[in-house]
Amino acid sequence: MICLEKGPLSMKWLKIFLALLIVAGGAVGGYAFYLYKSIEKTADRMYQPVTGETEAKEIIEKEKPFCILIMGVDERKGDRGRSDTMMVMAVNPRKESALLFNIPRDTRTEIVGRGTQDKINHAYAYGGVKMSIETVEQFLDVPVDYYAKVNMQGFARIVDALGGVEVDNPFAFQYGGHTFEKGRIHLDGDTALKYARMRYEDPRGDLGRNERQRQVLKSMIKKAASPGIVANLGTILESLGSSVTTNITFDEMKKLGDDYRNAIRKVDTLEIKGRGQKINGIYYLIVSEEEKKRIRSLVKKQLELE
Repeated sequence: MICLEKGPLSMKWLKIFLALLIVAGGAVGGYAFYLYKSIEKTADRMYQPVTGETEAKEIIEKEKPFCILIMGVDERKGDRGRSDTMMVMAVNPRKESALLFNIPRDTRTEIVGRGTQDKINHAYAYGGVKMSIETVEQFLDVPVDYYAKVNMQGFARIVDALGGVEVDNPFAFQYGGHTFEKGRIHLDGDTALKYARMRYEDPRGDLGRNERQRQVLKSMIKKAASPGIVANLGTILESLGSSVTTNITFDEMKKLGDDYRNAIRKVDTLEIKGRGQKINGIYYLIVSEEEKKRIRSLVKKQLELE
């Protein structure tokens, strides 16, 4: 999830953290009835099937592996925007593991439905969620079963509602008026944004930033999967309802919370490798066929498609 712009828009990738709470915090179990109804109401607000999606899925009901595309979208009034973040998570309940990785936004690939080569994040601008899913499916050569589209509102409050996150910072740096010491550190909503935003002082550039993003995300998943979130669930639900759309139904969310919780606690990550290249004056990330084959093999193995 490489974001090249400076300033507030470069943080849009953080929207995806809210989407993971759908998966990690979906169980209702023996909660009080009012809490159950609050979750159901929030889920109904978030539910938005993909255009043309008519067949009911039985993937989660049958406890099968599934793949979800999580998009952080910069939407403005009168402008659909682009998916500044594209993250894929392949969840396998039988293996009790999840595989999480970013598709860099500048990745050059065919945009399905347009027949052109372009940056993969442009698919959303051209054809919304449907074209984004179809383009990612072709790029990875695996089916995308679900999606979650998230905007930025409420992220800091979510982190704070979870009690903050803890990460292992590989080196000390200053950013946004805050000093981040080397080692294990605790971040609230504001500092979590800053921690994952820094890029220019990182010797690995975008790759280093991507790693910090995954650190924060994995810590949030751990917090979201714990029973302790119940006390602050009202704040979390409020932010989710206004920030997330997904084609995961309320019943599927319950099933996720009940039967997939162990898989979501163990999250492995990988990184798509490529080389930067300018074509007609535009910067792209070129992913080789060999690298595509490697990524596809890992994802198919996780989803038991090989």
